This record gives sequence, C-alpha cells and structure tokens, in this order.
Amino acid sequence: MGAVMRRRDFIKVFAGLAIAWSLTASAQQKPVIGFLNSGSPDAYPDRVIAFHQGLRQLGYIEGENVVVDYRWALGEYERLPAFAAELVKRRVSVLVATGGEPAALAAKSATSTIPIVFAIGGDPIKLGLVATYNRPGGNATGANILAAEMDGKRVALLHEMMPKVARVGLVLDPNFPAYATQLNELQQAAAVINLQTEILRAGTDGEMEAAFEIAFQKRVEALVLAASPFFDTRRDKLVALAASHALPTIYHFREFAAAGGLMSYGVSIPHIYRQIGVYAGRILSGDNPANLPVQQPTSFELVVNLKTAKTLGLEVPPTLLARADEVIE
Repeated sequence: MGAVMRRRDFIKVFAGLAIAWSLTASAQQKPVIGFLNSGSPDAYPDRVIAFHQGLRQLGYIEGENVVVDYRWALGEYERLPAFAAELVKRRVSVLVATGGEPAALAAKSATSTIPIVFAIGGDPIKLGLVATYNRPGGNATGANILAAEMDGKRVALLHEMMPKVARVGLVLDPNFPAYATQLNELQQAAAVINLQTEILRAGTDGEMEAAFEIAFQKRVEALVLAASPFFDTRRDKLVALAASHALPTIYHFREFAAAGGLMSYGVSIPHIYRQIGVYAGRILSGDNPANLPVQQPTSFELVVNLKTAKTLGLEVPPTLLARADEVIE
C-alpha cells in the first residue's frame, strides 16, 4: 500500500511540475515588445493608450498575448543607449523607439537585426534609419511627424496672431539632434517676414528658466518653441514660465495649448502612436519592416486657447479662428 501511495505521490508531483513548466513555457512564448522613449510616462499617458489601441487592431493585448517592456529616459538622452542595449539583450521581438531622434538612433545603434519601429520629427533617410520612405530596406520603419518642417509654419502662424510683432524668441533644445535643422528652418521663416530673432537655448531646467529671463530682459515680444522630447517632459513648466513672463508662445503639440499655452500647430500625436502600435503588431504577425513604408502625416492641428489670449490682452484674428481645428475657451 505504501509503495502504491508513493507512486501516486510521485505522479502528482510530476504532474504539478509539468503544469508549472507548461505555464512558464507559455509565458516565455509571449512575444516581448521593447518600448524605448525619450520622455516620461507622466507626459505621455494618451500616447501609450493610443499605442495599445494600435496593437489591439492586430489582436495583441498587453498581459494576455504580448509583453511590453518599457524604458523611459525622462528627457535625459544619454540614458537611451544603455536602455536600448538592455532591450536588445532581452531579445525583444520588436523594438519601438519613440519620442524623437535620440531614441531611434539609440535603437539603430544597438541592433541591425531586431525590427525597429520609430517615431521621429526629422528625415529618417538623412539620419540613416531607412533607405527610402516607400521601401525602408533594413530593420527599421515607422513615422516621421514632420516636427522640424513645421517650425517655419509656426513662425508664420504666430505672426498672423500678432502681426505687429517685430522681435521673436526662438526656444530650442541644443541637445536635440535636430537642433541645427530646426534653427535653420526657424531663422529662414522669420527672415521671410522680416522678423528679428533672439536664439534662446534651453537644454536643462536651469537654461530653460534663464532663457525666459533673457527673453524678458531683451524685450522679446513672443516665442516659438521648437519641438523636443525634453520640452515635452517639461510641458507644464514651460507653459507656466510663458504665463509668468506674459510671453505669447506657439508650441508644437496640442497638449501645450490644452495646458494653458496660447496656441499650437502640429500633428495629432495619439494618431501617430496608434500607427506605431499597428506597425508593431504587423511585425509580430510576420511583416518585414523593410517593406513597411515610413508613415507621414497628411493633416495638422491648429489649436488656439482663447482664455490665454484674453489674459495676454490679445484679440485673435477672425481668419485665424476660422481655420483653427480647436478653440479652447
């Protein structure tokens, strides 16, 4: 009888181990997406939601049939190469690199084999990420949100809002890889409409505060904020600094205007992140990134905050209001 019981006990133990092994193997079989971002999760909640919506379109749900491993640089670009290396070492199935050029370049430097899906503001061909837009040709594809190209348009919109302004400040992040391109775009756009410019570099919190003080001291009448993941992580602080110095400012994303900024012009970022999720899902389903065209936005959002305009004593031109996609009152 004892031998029989021992045999039964052995069978139970073996069966339990088999079940445990099966569950572990099942967990290991779930594909892992490495999510590398230049910013912070606090600044990007709607974007992460949109990314998951894109994944869901392809049938992938985090925690059920896919794992997402997040790495946030919090605007500190120098952390990205190590984060990318960690994700590559984990052998993720797809490496999603969002939040601009720093994340995309770190991912590309870390691997030439793992598929990469990026979201950047500059030209991916010039950056060496892809061969062409229609046929990327390597292990990377994604979206170009045209942030740098829209800087000139923002100068024109700010001038339309305040046609009597003669001197504008250009606020840029000197640590951002697209800095030189952005500066050139902004200065050319300002020269076309005979605007004097003051270059204000803000790559740290201290420099950011100093930039607004300099603008105030030099009697800059309005500001254009260039796109930067670092600025995205400091959105509320930038809007507060603009308000405390009574400086009308145009921003690159809607979130700034929604937080109290005067106006913004740029792409719908949640839409871009949804597309990034779709591409990640397609790659998990077997598509080759080399054959997935780099996406480019076809529509842009103009958002005007009327409440802020009134606080600044500005009367928004009717023609500008008529073209606005959203008016915050």
